[in-house]
Amino acid sequence: MKRHFLSIKQEQKIVKAIRKAELKTSGEIRVHICFEPNSNHFDQAVAVFNALKMDETAAQNAVLFHVSPPDKNLTIIGGKGINETVPKDFWDKVYKKVARKFKKRKYKKGLIKGISMCGDELKKYYPRSADDKNELPDEISWS
Repeated sequence: MKRHFLSIKQEQKIVKAIRKAELKTSGEIRVHICFEPNSNHFDQAVAVFNALKMDETAAQNAVLFHVSPPDKNLTIIGGKGINETVPKDFWDKVYKKVARKFKKRKYKKGLIKGISMCGDELKKYYPRSADDKNELPDEISWS
């Protein structure tokens, strides 16, 4: 089922976009694709965020793109540190850009756009240092 959502090549391009964005910032970005239908996507995204240990980054500056293809849902959440620093409308802006691409079934392009926006914004508050450590895997996770 998952291969019908993203091809291996598309996955690789998304992972490359994550790595590129993380070169600008100490922030961590993950993408999770969930095929389990759910009526409360926010709570589901928070549970995934915690299960992936995204809440344990040193600066609490992780971002999760939680995608539920069966429910046609996208939830984007950030760690406590990010939520305290980015402009109030930041998540809405990212969501709208990604959702616009998703409506055209351009999932890879949408995720890459959102990841890039996050990298650019996080760079302002969490610039990458010379000794930056990649705290989380860059691969897409699935459930």
